[in-house]
Amino acid sequence: MNKVKLLFFATLKDLAGTRHSELDLEPGMDVATLKSRLPEHFPKLQPAMSSVLVSINREFAFDQDEIPEGAEIAFFPPVSGG
Repeated sequence: MNKVKLLFFATLKDLAGTRHSELDLEPGMDVATLKSRLPEHFPKLQPAMSSVLVSINREFAFDQDEIPEGAEIAFFPPVSGG
């Protein structure tokens, strides 16, 4: 298994009920798969998963990116400004 650290920011922290957590992932999992499975562990995140921004080891990631072993994965709500 691939143990990763999860970080939640802004409204996602409130929905997850925590700022950080650890999770064991299957080796070779990509970001899209993690986003689809994360609500199994944090059900209130379900509505937000389609629009979250994700970074892996402090670099923004795309849905098809593979999650490396021991990664730090951060989740951010969409950002808008004026």
